[in-house]
Amino acid sequence: MTLRTTILIMSAFGVISDSILIAFYPQFFEDRYGITSPVHVGAYIAAISIAVMCMLPVWARVARRVETMHLLAYTQLAAALFCVMSIWAPNAPTYWLLTMLMFMTKASYLLMFPYLMRLQKPDQHSVTIGLLSVVVHIGAIFGAAVGGLVLQQYGPRLCIALMAAGDFIQMGLCLYLIRSGKVVKVLTHEERNRKAPPFKRAPGTLALLLKLSLVMLIFDFSAYLVRPFFTLYWEASTGVHNQMLTGVIFAIPGIVALLALMIKHYVKSPPAWLDHTFGNLLLGTVGLLLQAAPSMLLIIVGRCLYGWAMFQVIVKLEVTLFKISTPDAYARDFSITNFFQNLGVLLSSFGAGYLVSLVGVQMTFAIAAAGMLLTAVIDRWSLRVDRYHQVPAQLEGETREECHAI
Repeated sequence: MTLRTTILIMSAFGVISDSILIAFYPQFFEDRYGITSPVHVGAYIAAISIAVMCMLPVWARVARRVETMHLLAYTQLAAALFCVMSIWAPNAPTYWLLTMLMFMTKASYLLMFPYLMRLQKPDQHSVTIGLLSVVVHIGAIFGAAVGGLVLQQYGPRLCIALMAAGDFIQMGLCLYLIRSGKVVKVLTHEERNRKAPPFKRAPGTLALLLKLSLVMLIFDFSAYLVRPFFTLYWEASTGVHNQMLTGVIFAIPGIVALLALMIKHYVKSPPAWLDHTFGNLLLGTVGLLLQAAPSMLLIIVGRCLYGWAMFQVIVKLEVTLFKISTPDAYARDFSITNFFQNLGVLLSSFGAGYLVSLVGVQMTFAIAAAGMLLTAVIDRWSLRVDRYHQVPAQLEGETREECHAI
């Protein structure tokens, strides 16, 4: 296996492991510890996001002194061991402690993304980000499906064991890359020996990074605001209570993302409007509004438009990050934007429950659409993501020649 293929497989196992229980924590805490409070569940999910948000910048700093794959081999082992110990956690506080330590160490696997991008040619960034986006979509769907089945048939302990297995597999793949010599070292001799000069940004880079982070925060808040209660909304508005069909409708954005990636691969010179950021944000706005209509057909059409826009905008924003950053700052800058993305998801998770109780599920689609429109306005006014896809590739820095074979 090539380095890129192995990292994609590692990402898939990381996403699957994270997704096994994410949709079923209410049932998990009730079955395991007899806790039925939705506030407790919401607080636990929020704590996961906060743990990842806070620890990823820490791991990014450590990765400036330790090669990424060597670091991941240790952290994924630690995450797996904390997860295994949580199988026998006698009460909820102990489970919280062990699993928060697990997520704090597990957060390091997100460094695989900037590491891989550092090794890719600039003209391959868009394709690689598209592949990773599809891996995330499909991994999340598969993980949730497996988690639901295992929780129903075998109970919560096996779900935790499967999560630990995912971490052990990631560790094993890290060791495979290290032992096979396929790992490309990206740290200089000075960095490894802590003699590197202080890091300096190019003038204006930090301002652009913060603008991009703001756009990502509002976009992620808007895109994920409708996710927590969509399945309940679909069944209530259509009267169809088939869980398999509901799962398929929920998965439409992931299916559309796969279709969009295929189009990117086979259409070498797509029309400019096809992936124009402003146009796709408007398309996403329309898709969200259509999902608010009490019509099965309009919800499905809206879901497709929403999925297309999500994929295109996510890829464009991530590619922009690596356009305005430089290879030696990829991990650091990725940790900054990831913090704002997680903050957007965190706010949407809290906001969804409050808004649904206040104005109903349908209005969350309208509010999300307004947020998507606001994202488009801010982008046009202060950032203009599309202009960063017309600049010379030299802005990304020189790519190491030995990395081109991956």
